[in-house]
Amino acid sequence: MTHDGAARPGGRRAVVLSRVRRFVRELLFSMGPLRNDHQVAVRCAVGVFVPLITLVAVNRLDLAIFASFGAFTGIYGRNEPHRQRIVTQVRAGLLMVGVLFAATVGARLSPGGAMDPWAIVGATTLVAWACSVVVGLWRLRPSGSLFQIFAFAAVASMPHQPPLGEAMLAAAGSAALSLAIGVASRVHPSRRTSFTWDAVRAAWRIRLGAEERKVLWLESLGYLIAAGIAGTLATIVGQSLGFGHNYWAMVAAVVPLVGHSTRHRVDRGVQRILGTVVGLAVLAGIVAIRPAAWLMVVFIAACQFGAEMLIARQYFLAQVCVTPLALMSTLLVAHVNPLDLLHDRFIDTVIGAIVGVFVVLAPSVWRRWIRWRSRAEQLEW
Repeated sequence: MTHDGAARPGGRRAVVLSRVRRFVRELLFSMGPLRNDHQVAVRCAVGVFVPLITLVAVNRLDLAIFASFGAFTGIYGRNEPHRQRIVTQVRAGLLMVGVLFAATVGARLSPGGAMDPWAIVGATTLVAWACSVVVGLWRLRPSGSLFQIFAFAAVASMPHQPPLGEAMLAAAGSAALSLAIGVASRVHPSRRTSFTWDAVRAAWRIRLGAEERKVLWLESLGYLIAAGIAGTLATIVGQSLGFGHNYWAMVAAVVPLVGHSTRHRVDRGVQRILGTVVGLAVLAGIVAIRPAAWLMVVFIAACQFGAEMLIARQYFLAQVCVTPLALMSTLLVAHVNPLDLLHDRFIDTVIGAIVGVFVVLAPSVWRRWIRWRSRAEQLEW
């Protein structure tokens, strides 16, 4: 007879349940420390609200997607000193405008005025790899090419492109506004940091060591593989079951590639799926009231605020805001059935997140298999 409660069936069950509860609590409800996230959230919310409400006022919602992606400039350099932030956001803005330009030109050169699903997979996979390299070389934060993947594929798949000059003006103007908002926060004495042109020039120079470059190139392969596999699977499954938006799977696939440990990266994949489910329920409630365009913009700004408040502290809760934010931006521009978007978003996110988790786990599984083979061969001898 044992006196160890954990060894009895009831004791083992209690231990397992305790571990499951702790895992769920850490995965879904644990919160990281607050680090001036409200300041970043306000900047990003204003940066997306002003361009979109302006486009609503002048009845040019066909440009809204370009303005929305241009506003992603404000997401970068969230807690950096002003001299570093302006460099980071200038680079991020230039990269985003370049990606949008490539996407809209690619769509215009495609039959029917938009890339077909397989062309989107191929081109977006290259964008995922190339932009992950550029972002790494420039040391942009957030790292990775998630936003560039989303922007390129969303614009390239649009069947009706607005005039090229107006589209680029909307994107560049929105990016410039976000840049101005980031610099304007210096007016408050308590947040004022050193800001000289010499300091800016110093921040512009980036030198990566040999080991950093090696890691960068290896990680970029992860983006190439994850985006390519996820896009391929989503396209095959989508054509079989009759749904689209394969690039949402590509976006979800690169989410687990960012993290400080394998456990953290896998958690992000799971949080992406669960947060998407809850976020879709939130979106369904918003769509049910059939908001006017101006109210939709208010909801978008509110979701942007919530996402930036939570993205560095609790990824699951941040996804509850990100999901309706992304889909409301689509509904603002395109006249599509919201139920189709909910359906597509869920399936594509599940496909992409699972692929991303497999890509994260593959190196460690491979190393364990090599060690096992090595031990087996030694035993044979």
